[in-house]
This record gives sequence, structure tokens and C-alpha cells, in this order.
Amino acid sequence: MINRIKQLIKTGEKINVEFKLAQGGLPKNIYETVCSFLNTKGGEIILGVDDKRNVVGLPSDNIDKYKKEFSTGINNPTKLFPTVYLNMEEYTISNKKILYINIPEGSQVYKCNNKYYLRNYEGDYDITHNPTLVSNLYLRKDSSYSENKVYPYLSMEDLNQSVINKARIKAVNRIPKHPWENLNNLDLLKSASLYRKDPITKQDGFTLACVLLFGKDEIIHNIVPHYRTDLIVRIENEDRYDDRDTVDTNLIDSFDRIMQFVEKHFSSPFYLEGNIRIDIRNKIFREIAVNTLMHREYTMHDFARFIVEKDKIIMENANKPYIFGNLKPNNFRPYTKNPTIAKVFKEIGFAEELGSGVRNIMKYSKQYFGSEPIFNDDFLFTTTITNLKKDFYQKIKISNQVSEQTENNKLTKNKSTKEKILDAIRENPKITKKELSLKLNISISGIDKNIKQLRQDGIIKRLGANKNGSWQIIK
Repeated sequence: MINRIKQLIKTGEKINVEFKLAQGGLPKNIYETVCSFLNTKGGEIILGVDDKRNVVGLPSDNIDKYKKEFSTGINNPTKLFPTVYLNMEEYTISNKKILYINIPEGSQVYKCNNKYYLRNYEGDYDITHNPTLVSNLYLRKDSSYSENKVYPYLSMEDLNQSVINKARIKAVNRIPKHPWENLNNLDLLKSASLYRKDPITKQDGFTLACVLLFGKDEIIHNIVPHYRTDLIVRIENEDRYDDRDTVDTNLIDSFDRIMQFVEKHFSSPFYLEGNIRIDIRNKIFREIAVNTLMHREYTMHDFARFIVEKDKIIMENANKPYIFGNLKPNNFRPYTKNPTIAKVFKEIGFAEELGSGVRNIMKYSKQYFGSEPIFNDDFLFTTTITNLKKDFYQKIKISNQVSEQTENNKLTKNKSTKEKILDAIRENPKITKKELSLKLNISISGIDKNIKQLRQDGIIKRLGANKNGSWQIIK
């Protein structure tokens, strides 16, 4: 990434690249630039570089202040509406600190301080008082992003309230005092841009993104009848399959189903990153699962497939191509196909910053599979992994074989919360309460209650400070 940023600086500012000196603090017009990039074709902002392409750098002791102020600003609906979720990434060039922001094209029309902006070669262009340009902007956004389609006759009864509550819990566990915590279900959906006005019919309603994320199964099948994800293992029985699952429920439960299928068939080898053990299997496959659910074109009739065969692993889904052809590190630029769905995935912890999925898959695949994946951006987006390690399929657990791990999985389902917490501590003594909450899908207050009881019973104790300490199992 640092090489890409250096190349951007060398090339200079253009319609989708903006430099900001930012010596006296976060520039006030940065939100106008964010808004114009969102409304146009996306772009990149670099703080700490002047108009003449000189890397001036930013005050090191103010970096966190810049990040916090920017995060607050883009989540303030009076400043930027709808709110967005973007990251400032810190880099060092010639011993000078800079901040980089990648801004994808938005699926909606955005306003900064109640004004509309577009991007042109002269900078950020205020179109608020040009009704024709504003109208064209709305029409272009709605035709470009199918997830924005409004269904005015749907009601809250057509949505799965328990899945909405599940998303709320995940968001609050990830970020304490998350804005969703005290919103009712309808206001939560509105805040996530899942309920909006159709600019043509002027009718309010839930969007396709809302249906896919939170719709009851029968509603999803009625609106998107071709939607499903086929999960297939075909190693021993090559003519048919060894195991298969057809997933056609809401996207949040679909993610869990895909990961359960992965955990059923792929082992998690011991892997250290530094001195911390990580689940390299889940690192790879959660990104593959997120990518196929988050970046799919749901109006196309091709369903997604995840196929495990003797000589390769393939994941494919319908797609609106952006690059056409194989993605490579030097030609890859993140592009969100469904920004509203992506925003929800990020809030609940399924996804990280834009582009992290491809980077994580590339980073860990060599270690896990023995080869790097090939990403092909076409009307079917395909991830293909070949040249697998010779012993790779010794890690596969075919469903019709009763393995020790399968039996352990059955036992785990019957374990109490306290036993599950102890298992997690054995695996990672430094695990935090927040990580336990996400791992076990239990609220933080529930984790606190069980840990308190375990400590009172003399089963565990805490070593060191709350932030950097660890747990010890006494008996």
C-alpha cells in the first residue's frame, strides 16, 4: 500500500486524488471532498502533502486527534448525510507521518452541511442550486445500485425482528455505546439507510438491501427467487458430492451458515502471528464468505457457489465487473458493489475496512493452502485456489466420516457458557471480554456474570492489569 501512496504523490492531484496540508488541524473542507467523492466515482485523500507533491508530514502527537475528529465528523448527520464509515490509515514516508483515506463511490446521494457536491477537475463543485444536476445525481445512483430499490408495500412484519436484534447486539459488543443500542428497530433501519424514499415514485419503503439483510425467508424468496449460495464438497464422490448445503436465508444468518460449513470440513492448524495464535482458517474463509455476500449483484440470476474439489477450491458469485480480468496488487483498487450492505457488515464486525478482504486472503493463503488465490473480476466474480499442498486434503473432514472433531463439535453445543469460556481461555489466556462476547455470541453483561461466578468459585483468576493481563485457570 505504501508504494501505491508514493505513486499517487508522484503523479499529483487529479479528479479522484486530493492532497491536504492539514498542518493546523483537520481541514474544514475535508467533508466536502468526502461528499463529492461519494457522489461521483470515489477517490483518495492524503493528509500531510502539499499541492506541489511535497511530503510535509503531520504532527505525530496529533495523529489520534485527527482520526477521532474525522470519525466523529463522518458520523455526524448534520455534517454528512447519510453518515458513512471510513478509516484513516497512518503511514510513514521519509520519517514523516501522513494519513490516507480511501473513499468508495457511494450507493446513495450524499449531502455535506445540507449541500450537494460533485467532483470535477477543479475540485469540489456545489450543485445545490442546480435542480437538473441534483435530479440526475439521484437517477444515476438509483440505476447504478440495485440494493437501493424501494419496496413501499413491505412492513416491519415482513422482517425478522430477532435478526435485527442480533445485529444490534453484535454492533454494541464491537463498539460500546454504539448508536444502535438505544434505537428501536425501525429507527435502526433508517439510520442504516435501509428505509428511504424512492426519488422517482416519491414513496417511502424498505430497500432490497434491507430485505436481504433482515427479511423473513419467504419475503426474500418472493423478491429475489434466484438468491442462494450452494456449498459443495466433492472429493471422494466426484460425480455428485460428499456434502452439500443450500443457503437461502438472510445475509447475516447466511454468513454463519457458510462459516459452520467451513468449520465442519476444514481444520484450523496451529499458527502464530508474532507471539499470538490466530485462527488462520477463519481469517481466510470469513473474508471469502463476506466478499461473496457483500459484493454480489443480487438482480442477476446466477446463484453463488462454494465448491471444494480434489485439485482446487472455487468461490463464485454474480457481479458487476469494475476492472475485468485478474486482480493483482498493482491494479487492485477497492470498490464496493453494495455500500449499504457493506456498511451494516462493518458495523456488526463481519467486515473491516474496504479492501481488507482481498489483502487478508492473499496474506494467509500461502501458509494455509500452499498457493495464492486468483481473483477474476467479471460478470461472475471468481476466487480460485489451485496447486494445493500435497497434504492439504488430510486436513479436510468429509461429512460422512465420523471424526473426533465432529464429535467435539457435538459436545461443544451441549456445553454450558462457563465451560465455553474456559475453553476459550485455554486457547487464548489473553482473550478479552469483548472477544469472548463475539466468539460465543453472548452479551458482554452475560460474559461478566459468568466470569464473576468463575472467579468466586476459585476456578479462574486474573493476572496483571485489565488491559494487558491474562486469565489463569486454577482448577
